[in-house]
Amino acid sequence: MRIVADENIPLVDEFFSGFGQITRLPGRGIKPADVADADVLLVRSVTRVDKALLAGSKVRFVGTATIGTDHLDLDYFAEAGIGWSSAPGCNARGVVDYVLGSLLVLAEQQGADLAGKVYGVVGAGQVGGRLVEVLRNLGWQVLVCDPPRAAAEGGHFVSLEQILAECDVISLHTPITTVGEHPTQHLLDAARLAQLQPGSWLINASRGPVVDNQALLAALRQRPDLQAVLDVWEGEPLADPALVDLCQIATPHIAGYSLDGKLRGTAQIYQALCAHLAVAETVQLDELMPPSWLPELTFNAEAQLPWALATICRAVYDPRRDDADFRRCVRGDESQRRAAFDALRKHYPVRREIDGLSVRVQGEAPALIRQVRALGAQLR
Repeated sequence: MRIVADENIPLVDEFFSGFGQITRLPGRGIKPADVADADVLLVRSVTRVDKALLAGSKVRFVGTATIGTDHLDLDYFAEAGIGWSSAPGCNARGVVDYVLGSLLVLAEQQGADLAGKVYGVVGAGQVGGRLVEVLRNLGWQVLVCDPPRAAAEGGHFVSLEQILAECDVISLHTPITTVGEHPTQHLLDAARLAQLQPGSWLINASRGPVVDNQALLAALRQRPDLQAVLDVWEGEPLADPALVDLCQIATPHIAGYSLDGKLRGTAQIYQALCAHLAVAETVQLDELMPPSWLPELTFNAEAQLPWALATICRAVYDPRRDDADFRRCVRGDESQRRAAFDALRKHYPVRREIDGLSVRVQGEAPALIRQVRALGAQLR
């Protein structure tokens, strides 16, 4: 069996070497000739996998080590009899940590009280759903917009218009769709951006085209009260330098790039391939997951809640490093900017997740213990 894999997928050899020969290639550069004799193709979100890539090839299974599938032509897979798998939920916790880290930075810059904000989460799937759970467990007010789930389940979902009218913070977690009853391409266009409340914070860690980037650029130029955090961009790997300059936090599509999430994604597509081939799994993620560099945090019972929250979150992730790295790389010509964007992702430093962090509280501190549990850390 021959396997072609994106070079940025970790532990490919450890999980897949037992199946046969592995060829690693840059994800954006995978071409029809590269997969012509391959049986299995393993990708991330930067590779468009469709008929143009696979027609005439031997590929019979495609695995993407990502939550999203908008880069996969699933209709063609069904037509051609190609099995496939994504990795739902693999990096959801990493994105939640990214949002929490971004909120802390904005609160510090604005002198704001996070507990007093009204949060709007647009898209309540694997990522958005986990974010809603954490924010509500912290006792913060959250409104949720997810039209497909609202139609299927009913419940306490609200409209996007209500989110825009009532929320101080809006975090986007939708897939990108251009057809159907609820398309998300330019979900936030010029008209909807104009409805943002004064001083609103907008976070997009989903897909770049969910926000009309040129309309957002115009809005930020006209309204300095708005604060934007963008991890995703229209036209990736190119990001508009003018828009980057006006964002409070700007990063190169790394919100879910925790080590845990990436390894989890590889494990999930390995498990799916085993099921596809009807063979037993012989490799377990627990045996390959490295220990955390920070085994435990200990708090005295007198620790103030805002300080403890910031300490826990920033012990795991602070987006300011990624923001600084990215801003240094959005200059130069298009070729240089493309290469720099991908280089930041390829050589991304090790980052872990809050739910893998152990926290000990010394003494009686019920409010602090509730906060630790709300964040998802492991209470000792």
